[in-house]
Amino acid sequence: MPEENRGTTPLPAPERTGRTGRTGRTGHTGYGPVFAVREFRAVFLAHALSLLGVVVSEIALTVLVYGLTGSPLLSALVFALGFLPYLVGGTLLSGVADRFPPRRVLVGCDLVCAGCAALMALPSTPVAALLVLRCVIAAVSPVFSGTRMATLTDILGDGDLFVLGRSLLRIVSQSAVLVGFGLGGVLLTVVSPRGALAVTLGTFLASALLLRLGTRRRPARTGDGALVRYSLSGTRQVLGDRRIRALLLLLWVPPMFVVAPEALAAAYADEAGVGTVWIGLLMCAMPVGTIAGELYAGAALSPAARSRIVLPLAGGGLLPLLLYPFHPGLGWILLVLVLAGAAGAYTLGLDRWFVDAVPEELRGRAMTVHTAGLMTIQGVGMALAGAAAEFWAVSTVVGGVGAVGTVCCVLLAAEVRRTGRARGGGGKGPVKGVEKGAEKGVEKGAEKRAHTEARDGADHDMTGR
Repeated sequence: MPEENRGTTPLPAPERTGRTGRTGRTGHTGYGPVFAVREFRAVFLAHALSLLGVVVSEIALTVLVYGLTGSPLLSALVFALGFLPYLVGGTLLSGVADRFPPRRVLVGCDLVCAGCAALMALPSTPVAALLVLRCVIAAVSPVFSGTRMATLTDILGDGDLFVLGRSLLRIVSQSAVLVGFGLGGVLLTVVSPRGALAVTLGTFLASALLLRLGTRRRPARTGDGALVRYSLSGTRQVLGDRRIRALLLLLWVPPMFVVAPEALAAAYADEAGVGTVWIGLLMCAMPVGTIAGELYAGAALSPAARSRIVLPLAGGGLLPLLLYPFHPGLGWILLVLVLAGAAGAYTLGLDRWFVDAVPEELRGRAMTVHTAGLMTIQGVGMALAGAAAEFWAVSTVVGGVGAVGTVCCVLLAAEVRRTGRARGGGGKGPVKGVEKGAEKGVEKGAEKRAHTEARDGADHDMTGR
């Protein structure tokens, strides 16, 4: 690809970008400036393709394993193994994100997943090998996601453009919940499960090609010594910093509690005496709310406004679940789930605080730990909710989750505020310090992108392509 096509597209001057929701002289709202960046478009499309591959592989493997064994337990393990290896990959392999050039890591992860999909599609692959290959994909996923998140700060800067870019990737992920399983089910009416896995192979290869041709070559951030020791050292640094730890917990804990209604949707529908159509509606309502909240916060709110809503939404986002024990009717329950999902918009402002708190040389490992922890803690939340529902009514469990989760989230929000005051940065709510930082967000992001492009150009001159 010609050199001029591999760089990022310069943004228009700040005063000419964004028609609404200005923040001082530099406020941007809306996703248009993000899509104006050529590299981000490649990352966005690659994310959609690789996510499609993961969703299709989960459905196909579930059907395939059940067809081969007739065991509900083994078929359910396909989904469980999508969560458990995240913790291993995110702690022992997090150093990969900083030790090696990011484009090489991203392409390599896609190729590993493509190789696993190819082996899965072979008729001779036994069930045990299928489950092991599923584990490999899950172990690679946090490294890929963490590297991609860190690379976004190189592509978009660490200001508001990064926040909006992360938001778009999350919206794609939530949309996959709504349409991915439906598309996978339709695909399986046309091809066999192993044929669907061959389709997955194609999506991973297409993602690798997009990342290889559509993003710049960048140098590794830092690191030497044994990989596992380097990874664990980074994890200790991330979790040992009070500010970073508080932000991570606020990113992790609300999702841990909010997954309970989705995990118990089938059981709640049975408790309410309704059919399978309502199960689908109960599972879709929260992703709909999440997408709507992200889109509104990203398109309509200024950076300062997104900072102001972080702590109120994080602390109070689970309160709607308190309605469950009162059995208000399924229509009201759907509204409750939409509202709980919409509260996830707090992550836009929190993403900005997190990337500001993490030193650049630690960024890849911190992002990988964040991804691994998020997936692991959601799996734990689902398991605990299911265990509790063995002893109490589902409505009581979800209401209890809302109460306990709200207490935990309020305490975490208070800790984030305290650490923000200690650092003199974000996390203090709608005060002058935060608003001033938000006003400078796009300028800081543009300066960061300019510095990154200069660094990338130097690296290209030294090493070639």
